[in-house]
Amino acid sequence: MVVRFFPSEDERSGDGDGRRKSPKRASRRPAGEAAVAYLPGAAPSERAQAAVAAVRSVAEADAAAAAEKDAAERALDKVREKAGKRATNVSLHQLARRGMSRWELEQVLRKREVDEVVAEAELDRLESVGLLDDEALAVSLVYAARARKGQGRQAIEHELRRRHIDEEAIQTALADYDQEEELDRAIEMAKKRVAQLHDLDDQTAQRRLYGYLQRRGYSGEAICIAVGDAMATRH
Repeated sequence: MVVRFFPSEDERSGDGDGRRKSPKRASRRPAGEAAVAYLPGAAPSERAQAAVAAVRSVAEADAAAAAEKDAAERALDKVREKAGKRATNVSLHQLARRGMSRWELEQVLRKREVDEVVAEAELDRLESVGLLDDEALAVSLVYAARARKGQGRQAIEHELRRRHIDEEAIQTALADYDQEEELDRAIEMAKKRVAQLHDLDDQTAQRRLYGYLQRRGYSGEAICIAVGDAMATRH
């Protein structure tokens, strides 16, 4: 590449021997401005120009893809935000009705077609603020089963597992379960029940008492003792 300077005003006015150049040949470029020209054969080849064009094309395609990805991510964030609000509304409505295990609420969200990622985040959030607590639920269910329903340990364990409460939480809730207390409840329930079977013969009444206590989850040993004590009150 060479740098060619345009001639000065004096040089433009003549060719050195006193003769003036034709006005048509005089350059209009400002004095002192340089023009850049390639030497013959030094201009980029067609192959080089094509390579440059290819690089530019790739760069433009990458920029377009990045912009499209950003737009898609923003749209996905809006969708998930909306889904998150819906998951929260569904969860709070369900928990206001009754206590639920994490598994139970997860099934509700799945049936409502809440996105799995959104549902998982909502369940974690509810656990972090104490609105979803399997251990506390297990303790509450054990108390209700014993005090209000008169159920035995077997029935209580079955109910907790049916609701998919963690096994460790189940055992913690039943840690202070008193077998003697269970026996006392079984005897009390059997005596109340046998009073309602006064019109049946002993064999039928005894069979009914066994079935009654079995359905409430009492152990075989507790049932035998309770039925024996209850039948003794018939005579």
